[in-house]
Amino acid sequence: MLSARSLFQEIVDNDDSFQLFCSIAASGEAQGGWENARIAALVPDSMRDLAPKITRHGADEDKHGRIFNALLRKRGLPPVPVPPETDYTLLLERAGIGLAHEKLRGDRPLSERDIVVYLSHSRVTEQRAADQMDMLVKNFGDHPDVGRAIRMISHDEDNHLAYCHEELLRLAREGHGRTIQRVLRECALVEIGVYRDVSLAVMGHMGRLLNWPAPKAAVLAAGIRGMYAYERFSGWHRMVSLRAPERRDALGGAPLVSAEYA
Repeated sequence: MLSARSLFQEIVDNDDSFQLFCSIAASGEAQGGWENARIAALVPDSMRDLAPKITRHGADEDKHGRIFNALLRKRGLPPVPVPPETDYTLLLERAGIGLAHEKLRGDRPLSERDIVVYLSHSRVTEQRAADQMDMLVKNFGDHPDVGRAIRMISHDEDNHLAYCHEELLRLAREGHGRTIQRVLRECALVEIGVYRDVSLAVMGHMGRLLNWPAPKAAVLAAGIRGMYAYERFSGWHRMVSLRAPERRDALGGAPLVSAEYA
């Protein structure tokens, strides 16, 4: 019987598929760390109070990248190149979601609208990340090799999502509400398509590494397309709603880093 638990167990148990999984995850987190560091450096003066939280967001994502690389080292495996069709952050940027890297590589301060776009983009992508990590915690939170890492990353992703909700609600009260809702909707509708394409690509690579039979690969691909259809019809709404989070000031203070992953 196919299930998220059985599929992930297959991936974890095989060195080649585990190597690709961790490499893709580490690359994406490192990219997110760089993006947040550049945004923090370019925050406009009118929003400088956000800079420490954006810095913390980036530091957490850098930490996640180190965690995935540490999991590889523990198995004696080096990172492998990430196939471009599986690069979620790259494909989002190419689709015009978030802030262009060309702008982030420059020295000109960002505008207030740029920060609204950044937070709206993060609210959508952090929802995806939090949902994925919640699923992994439920199925593998007690796994002897990856459980601790999964729980740590899941806690951080919940903090990131809470931070996005809190700051976007504050900015909405300050007059950015219409822009926030428009950008959230645009980001969500593009993200679900990119996530579908990346999921199909990742499962394609995993299938080849694990020698999945054609019927199994077809069932998984159909499931991914079915999820996209649901999200395109109505599921995307969960990615654009805003509510006061239970965790307040979730990114206040310094990031928590285990010596194992420092």
